[in-house]
Amino acid sequence: MAADPASGHVGATRLKDVVVTGTRTEKARDEAPVRTEVVSTEELRATGAQTLKEALANINGLQLQELHGKSGYSLVMQGLAGDQVLVLIDGLPISASTGSSVDLSQYLLSDVERVEVVKGAASAQYGSAAMGGVVNVITRRPATGVQGAIQMGVGTRGRQNDSGKRMSAAVKQLQAHVQGGTENLRGRLAYDRLSDQGFSPDPSGWTRQGDRIRREQATGRVFWQATAQTGLSAEFGRYEEHDLQRFTTFVPPVRVPQHKTEDIGRNRLALGGRHRFGQGAVLDVRGVNEDYKTHSQTLSNGVRTIDRHSQQRMNHLSLQLDLPPVQDQQWQVGADLHREALAQTQNGKSELQADGKVRRHNQELFLQGDLFLTPAWELVPGVRWQDDSDFGQHWAPKLAVRGRVWQQADDSLTLRASVGQGYRVPNLKERHYLFDHSALGYKVVGNPDLNPESSTSFQLGAVLALGRQWTVDVNAYLNRVKDLIETDRDNAREENGISVYTYDNVARARTHGVETDIVWQPDARWRIDAGLTLGRTRDLATGREIAQRPRRIARLGVDWQATETTQLTVRVRHQGSELSDTASNLRSDPWTVVDLNLQQGLTPDLSAFLRVDNLFGKQRDFSQTHQLGPISGRMVMVGLRYGFGGNE
Repeated sequence: MAADPASGHVGATRLKDVVVTGTRTEKARDEAPVRTEVVSTEELRATGAQTLKEALANINGLQLQELHGKSGYSLVMQGLAGDQVLVLIDGLPISASTGSSVDLSQYLLSDVERVEVVKGAASAQYGSAAMGGVVNVITRRPATGVQGAIQMGVGTRGRQNDSGKRMSAAVKQLQAHVQGGTENLRGRLAYDRLSDQGFSPDPSGWTRQGDRIRREQATGRVFWQATAQTGLSAEFGRYEEHDLQRFTTFVPPVRVPQHKTEDIGRNRLALGGRHRFGQGAVLDVRGVNEDYKTHSQTLSNGVRTIDRHSQQRMNHLSLQLDLPPVQDQQWQVGADLHREALAQTQNGKSELQADGKVRRHNQELFLQGDLFLTPAWELVPGVRWQDDSDFGQHWAPKLAVRGRVWQQADDSLTLRASVGQGYRVPNLKERHYLFDHSALGYKVVGNPDLNPESSTSFQLGAVLALGRQWTVDVNAYLNRVKDLIETDRDNAREENGISVYTYDNVARARTHGVETDIVWQPDARWRIDAGLTLGRTRDLATGREIAQRPRRIARLGVDWQATETTQLTVRVRHQGSELSDTASNLRSDPWTVVDLNLQQGLTPDLSAFLRVDNLFGKQRDFSQTHQLGPISGRMVMVGLRYGFGGNE
C-alpha cells in the first residue's frame, strides 16, 4: 500500500518529505539512513512529465538509454544497466519489456504521487535485479470527498512532423482522474492517452527516426478501512501500446523499405492489506498478478517476413511484519514469493530452446533492523535469503549507517555510508531464447548454464544544510561486479555459414564516481538545483571502459514563481562523451538540451501551460551511427488543465 502523500522536488527536498524505499518503512527524507532521491508531485507538474522516462530525466546521475529495436528507454544507474535496476510500483515489481529491462516509457503518470530512487545494491531489501538500485513509483492514495482533473495538450515538431507540415498536431496528450468517497471507503479512476505521429529530419523519405506510437493506460483503485486497525486495497490497471517503425535494410545494391508494427498489452491486478496490532506491530501483505503480451510483425516491401508473439506472466506475493519497537531498536521480517513464465514464437515456431513455456520461481526471506545507537547515530543491518528454482540458495547482506555529526539551529552536517551485496539471477530469455537472424548472418542462443551476476556496492556521502537556503549533497560510490552476463562475441561458432553466439558470464566490471548536488533556495519564489556526476567504468577482463557510459552527467534546474499564478521551470541536461562500442572504439559527442515549462493560472480551477522540449533543437547526426545524442529535436506543446473539488 502506498505511503501518504509527500511533497518536494528532485534532489535535496523539503525536510518534511516522507520516503519508504530505502528501508521499506516510512522515514522523513532527511533522516533516512539510506540515501533516497525523490521526484515529487510538484516536480512532475512543473516539468510536464508524461511518462516514467520523462519523470526520471532530471535526477542527477541517471542515464536514459534506448532499448535496442524498440520504441523505449531503460535506465543506467551508477554505470549499471537497466537489467540490473529494479523498477517497482508501490513496492511490487512490474514486467520487463525486453530481457530484464523495464521500458520506462510504458508507465504513464496521472496516477502517480511521486517516484523514489535508491542507488547502489539493494538486494538485501528487494532481492534479485536490485544490484544497481531501485526505482519505486508511489501511486496516489484515493482521497475523500469528490475531486478530479483533466488535462489536454497538443504539440508539434515543426518541419520534422511526420506530415511535413510545421503546425500539424504531431503529439496529443490526455490525462484525467476522478476520486472520492468517505474515510472508510474511497476510490480513484485515472486515464492517460499519449499519441505521437513520429518524426524525421526528412519527412519526404521513407525512414522515420521517431516511431509512431499510441499509449493508453487506465487504472482503478479502491481503499477500504475495514476496521480501525485493518485497511484493504485493490488496483486494476490496463496498458495498451501500438507502435509503427519505418526503416530500410541494405540488400545490395539497394536499400529495401521495411516497417515493423508492435501491439502491446499489460493487465495488472494488485491486492493489499495492512493490519496494526497492539504495541505498534504492523503486518503488510501485498500481491500482484501481471500479464504482458506483445505481437509484432515485420514487413519487407509489403511482404510479411516475421510474425512474433510473446507472453509473460508474473505473480508476486510479499509479506512484511514490522515488530513492536524494543528500546532503541525496530526490526522487520518478511517473505516474498515470485513466479514468472515466458512463451514466445516466431512465424509459429517457438523461439525458446524448450518447446512451449519456460518458468522459474523463488522464495525469499529477509530481516532488517533499525538501531538507534545514540540520538545522532543510526545503524541499519539487513540480510536476505533466496532459494531459486534453478539456482538454489543465495544470501545478500547489507549494512547502512547514518549520523548527524554537527547541528546548530538550522545548520547541520549528516554522514551516510553503506556496503551491500547485489545479485541478479539470469532471466528466462538469457537462458532459453533462440534469437534467429540467419538472414543477417547470425543467431544468439540462450545458455541454461549461466551463473547469477553479483556485486558489492560501497556508498559514502555527506549532506550539509545551511539554514533553509543551501543544501550540498555529495556521494561517492564504488561497485564491483562479477559474472556479468553478456553475449560472448569472442567464442562464436560457425554453423552452415551462420555465426552462432551465446550468453556467458564473461566479464568482471568496476564502476566508481562522485555525485554532487547543490540546492539554493534564496526565497519562496526561486529554487536552483545543480547536479554533477563524474563516473568511470572498467571491464576488468579487458581493461577497457564499458560502452555507452558517459564520464560526465550534469543537471541544472531553475524554478521561478514569477507571480502567484505564473511559474516558469527550466531544466538543463548535459551528457559527456561516451564510447559507442568497443569494436569501433568510436566515441559519441557530448550534448546538452534545455527544456522549458510555463504554467499560468487563469481561474482558481483552470490553468494553461506551454512546454518546450529541447529548446535549441539539439539532435544527433543520424548518418553517423556511432552518435548517441538526442533522437528528438524541438517539440512545442500547449494545453489546458481543469481541476475541481480542490484538486488544484
